[in-house]
Amino acid sequence: MPRRKCGLCEKSAILKRPKTGDTLCKECFFWSFEEEIHHTIVSAELFTRGETIAIGASGGKDSTVLAYVMKLLNERYDYGLNLLLVSIDEGITGYRDDSLETVKRNEQQYDMPLKIVSYRELYGWTMDSIVEAVGRKNNCTFCGVFRRNALDRGAVLVKADKIVTGHNADDIAETVIMNILRGDIARLRRCTSVSTGSEGMLPRSKPFKYTYEKEIVMYAYFKKLDYFSTECVYSPYAYRGYARALIKDLESIRPSTIIDIIHSGESLTVKKDVKMPVQGRCTRCGYISSQSVCKACVLLEGLNKGLPKLGIGKTHKVRRLAGLSENDSLSDSSTKQIPEF
Repeated sequence: MPRRKCGLCEKSAILKRPKTGDTLCKECFFWSFEEEIHHTIVSAELFTRGETIAIGASGGKDSTVLAYVMKLLNERYDYGLNLLLVSIDEGITGYRDDSLETVKRNEQQYDMPLKIVSYRELYGWTMDSIVEAVGRKNNCTFCGVFRRNALDRGAVLVKADKIVTGHNADDIAETVIMNILRGDIARLRRCTSVSTGSEGMLPRSKPFKYTYEKEIVMYAYFKKLDYFSTECVYSPYAYRGYARALIKDLESIRPSTIIDIIHSGESLTVKKDVKMPVQGRCTRCGYISSQSVCKACVLLEGLNKGLPKLGIGKTHKVRRLAGLSENDSLSDSSTKQIPEF
């Protein structure tokens, strides 16, 4: 049986793109993949010449491909960006300590400076110790909040102008579904934004917003990139996993499910009576927050007070657990002072 030809150059095709269904040879797949990301960057005007960009690097497939493609496009199209890697050590034995070795190799392979910041140095806790205190049910809430805060801090340390992360189309679709299931209508539209952050804050961008996870894996495989593929030991207990399973089931019936979900979030019109979160700065640590005291500081206070569920759940429940009135703010006295940078 004759091999199918590439839809772009007539060479023998070696793959069928999950995103478009096109049959392509290896070289045409590389070019199409890279050009689509370039289009996202240019159309959304994500960067300005001369900026220092911190790439959130975990050693996994998404961030490794992101670092590789950002370097390639920066050189191909002369973006004029100063690229560097910022990695977070959550303190997960047998997982993060191994993946950081991959990041260190990427530092050499891509010739990019690397800055590693850890939960222990920032918060006085590791994820292993947090799981001991809170159990496995809500541990991903702590990790997600602390990792976002830590990435901001790492980017400030290296004097970055912006942060880019490897969040892909699958991740964004999952977040849309999670917000729907939680009834968090106010965040539905914002979670699909290709860039977040306003003037005076550290913007975050997602060049992979329309890039399917399957294609990232294919790109990394055919490029023979060096990445860490072991799943986090705590992730099987994450709520996100249920949203992922739902989307995969829907995708088997309707292949365009992922992009359809993203477009639904983009086109959402929020009612006037729905209070939209407004990004400001935490009064305690000074980093981005839609509340007067950011989630990271609330969770950290709960850990240090021996109240690990402080910050988990609805606001009124949190305040009742902490013994606060609606007009009270969280006290500073019981919280480990987070160093300013």
